[in-house]
Amino acid sequence: MRNWLQLNPPHDGGLDMNESLTLLDTVIVAVDLPEHQVLAGDLGTIVEIYTKPTLAYEVEFVNPNGTTRALLTLLPDQVRVLAETDVITTRSLVSMT
Repeated sequence: MRNWLQLNPPHDGGLDMNESLTLLDTVIVAVDLPEHQVLAGDLGTIVEIYTKPTLAYEVEFVNPNGTTRALLTLLPDQVRVLAETDVITTRSLVSMT
């Protein structure tokens, strides 16, 4: 079983400066991005880490069948790590436009 970075709940979104993420870590989006059909609470996987000009993460969001739903470059304050108190749920993908 994988050890996740721990946060002290409650958490208001975004990474703390002392937290680091690595490739293939699962993250939770901390903000709504309706133009990409991604909402706060959606799970994604880090597929690339950028350090210049600033720290950012390329995060892939997938459909249940494994196809990519969105591939976004997000800043550290737009994602957070999973916490033991998180509950993973599903939602139907509906048009958000």
